[in-house]
Amino acid sequence: MIVTVVKVFVKEGYAEDFIKATVENHNKSIHEEENLRFDLLQSKEDPNLFTLYEAYMSEEGAKAHKETEQYLTWREKVADWMAKPREGMTFNAVAPEEIEAWKTLK
Repeated sequence: MIVTVVKVFVKEGYAEDFIKATVENHNKSIHEEENLRFDLLQSKEDPNLFTLYEAYMSEEGAKAHKETEQYLTWREKVADWMAKPREGMTFNAVAPEEIEAWKTLK
């Protein structure tokens, strides 16, 4: 399993637009065959700072997500709202180990 955590810095005044666009992406992404999690988090201290938490069964599933219509639409829509480039980190999932346990978290 592969997890990507992306820190997103949104320009002042665009947080609500970013949330709307990202929730649209989320609503479609959670139905991807290899998707296990797709969470959108907003900082309590800075309402323009967001974290995306995405988990996929494999690296291929994570790569396939970036080729979906909803991702490409999202990326284009939010590009001008970024205060600076997104910062992503990729992790191997350690626990839970069983894919079925991840599916129950959805």
